[in-house]
Amino acid sequence: MVTDFEKRFGVLAVERGYITRDQLLEAMKLQVEQGLDGMEHRLLGSLLFDMGYMSIGQVNEVIEAIKQSE
Repeated sequence: MVTDFEKRFGVLAVERGYITRDQLLEAMKLQVEQGLDGMEHRLLGSLLFDMGYMSIGQVNEVIEAIKQSE
């Protein structure tokens, strides 16, 4: 299941120009497929980093932006 945090993470990452909408959808699809295969749940930031779409700095910037908005 996609949490509110992950929805915001993806939206912010796209809004900041770090990833495209298609890259976000690809990562979300992979996240769901892995869950259906019984694999451990992975956060979108981790997936996007491992896929080479975001740097660790970009992931951290999005996380910080989320923390500041709460």
